[in-house]
Amino acid sequence: MRIGMVTGEYPPLQGGVGAYTKILSSELHQQGHDLFVYTSAASRDLDSPIPIHARATRWNLNAVRGIRMWAQENHLDVIDVQFQTAAFGMSPFIHFAAELARPIPVITTFHDLRVPYLFPKAGKLRDWIVMRLAKSSSGVIVTNHEDELRLKQLPKVRLIPIGSNILQPLPPDFNRASLRAQVSADSSDFFIGYFGLINHSKGIETLLDGIAALRHDGIPARLVIIGGGAGSSDPSNIAYMRDIDSRIDQLGLRPFIHTTGFLADSQVGAWLTAADIIALPFRDGASYRRGSLMAAIQYGTAIVTTSPAVPIPAFQHEQNMLLHPVDDIAAFTSACHRLYQSSELRARLQNGARALASHFQWTTIAAETAAFFEDVISAVGANRA
Repeated sequence: MRIGMVTGEYPPLQGGVGAYTKILSSELHQQGHDLFVYTSAASRDLDSPIPIHARATRWNLNAVRGIRMWAQENHLDVIDVQFQTAAFGMSPFIHFAAELARPIPVITTFHDLRVPYLFPKAGKLRDWIVMRLAKSSSGVIVTNHEDELRLKQLPKVRLIPIGSNILQPLPPDFNRASLRAQVSADSSDFFIGYFGLINHSKGIETLLDGIAALRHDGIPARLVIIGGGAGSSDPSNIAYMRDIDSRIDQLGLRPFIHTTGFLADSQVGAWLTAADIIALPFRDGASYRRGSLMAAIQYGTAIVTTSPAVPIPAFQHEQNMLLHPVDDIAAFTSACHRLYQSSELRARLQNGARALASHFQWTTIAAETAAFFEDVISAVGANRA
């Protein structure tokens, strides 16, 4: 197949959707398909073996109209729009991509169904415009159970999870003790890791308040924020980071927190492995759509995170992760207490995460995606006949 990927962000821009698109495109390319990417002007990847059409300075009507011309020039069989509101600059025009690209089938991969900003008091119109994109698409891929539940009434919907964006093996010279020593964490410290960008949905307040409570209880808790930063898509994250920085000082945690900044993938894996536990207290619950959670699973870490908003059979409390209610500082602190006191529980969660990782391999994800593309292309062709 000749497959076109449309994405609002792509490396070197930071962001989970861009990283997902690059890895999926690479895997599809390795499986014998021809890949083409249409993305923002700032997203040039000069080393990519896949043609990158990085022309969209703004995601206005002209940029979206340009998708059809690009698709025709490259004789595409199918277009896959990687939809996330912030990645497209909160623009409403991407919601019309399916109609503007016809007759080429457009599949939309929803990384979330959050609505775009249109204008003050837009209300129900914002929800309508997202559902309009789903209904006008020839097929829909959802990456999580929450969105699958919302769109299950549509005729062509497939749940295909994301995999970890961090795939590199540990560096050959990896030494857990020496890495911890770089941030003054020795073997007696309870070294907690957090991985990902900083934004409102990540539960950073719960994380910080929990660490303050642990230290108050005499537990030598330290935190490493792996990666961090605001990302490239959502400017509101920058103001939120300032608020979090102030909270760290208010809680007196500055000496016990280290932020790595942006890292190469192999170094991310090293820090994930060096931590005693990985804490991800998402405010909307653990979900397949969380790349940071997928990375923690990939590296076989002991994970404490929030209970999913909908049932997710693969996430097993006390088997492959420790779950607690959303925004519940006491429950988060209690979970951390248990993990600090029990190396046996930590080992059980690590083993469970390693077993769970087999469900999120990119070779399988790409094969399932290609099969869905072929299914949709056949259905569109049959409808035209």
